[in-house]
Amino acid sequence: MINEEAKINAVTRLKKIEGQIRGIMKMVDNEKYCIDIINQITAAEKALSGVAGIIMKRHVESCVTNAITQGQGQEIINELIETIYKYGKS
Repeated sequence: MINEEAKINAVTRLKKIEGQIRGIMKMVDNEKYCIDIINQITAAEKALSGVAGIIMKRHVESCVTNAITQGQGQEIINELIETIYKYGKS
């Protein structure tokens, strides 16, 4: 479960990313230089990756830790490994 601090941080970043995406759409609509558009897309992807990192950190600190202390660690560890693997492939 995400705590209030992580939630506020994630939502703040997501709102900025939302603005970035709107800007990218405007760039495409206005037929801006392709490389400039790609650079903005790359920046938005990195920003999303940062939000994923915030949420992943909180997940490990809370959900994974709780599952391990309750004797249900292997299932959540497997889930975490699968998620990290998928995240790394993107």
